[in-house]
Amino acid sequence: MNRMRASRARGFTALLLCMLTALALTAVPMGSARAAGDTGAVPANSSAKSYGSGWQCDTGYRQVGDRCVGVTVPANAIATASSYGRGWECRRGFSERNGVCTVIAVPANAYLNASGVRWECERGYRELSGECIVIRVPQNAFLSDSGYGSGWECERGYRATEEACVRVEVPENAHLDYSGNDWECNRPFNRRQDACVLP
Repeated sequence: MNRMRASRARGFTALLLCMLTALALTAVPMGSARAAGDTGAVPANSSAKSYGSGWQCDTGYRQVGDRCVGVTVPANAIATASSYGRGWECRRGFSERNGVCTVIAVPANAYLNASGVRWECERGYRELSGECIVIRVPQNAFLSDSGYGSGWECERGYRATEEACVRVEVPENAHLDYSGNDWECNRPFNRRQDACVLP
């Protein structure tokens, strides 16, 4: 009796699995047909989106209503895949001005930066009035990595004053501070004007 019940249970489980499998197989095409139906007609010069539903205009075209209209790409520009904006962008070394791509004038001792639409001065030069002028590094100084200011910094033990680096005079019972262009008193001395005195 128990064997018969176990056999019937196995048969029922197998039947149930077959029915679920058949249901899953028929559901996939129905879902696919529904998703395809949602996209509607795909217009000329477009393709179905690689994810989700709907369509997108091909490169060189942009969406206007339910159509894909050709983009007029000016000289020194390339078509973009974006469906927004102009549908084109200027090539590296050119910038857009009134719908035209004009060459970016790079002055002597400069180069186009990573963006390709601006220039920066080479190391050892700084920008002044649209040009790159040489940085005059005074004695006891070195070129800095900053693109701002004088373009140079004093060596440790020296302090900048206008266009020169002067030695930091360290009084008795003192030492150069962390910056290297000033001093501080040793403990337990306190700073008073240009000297270190006991409290």
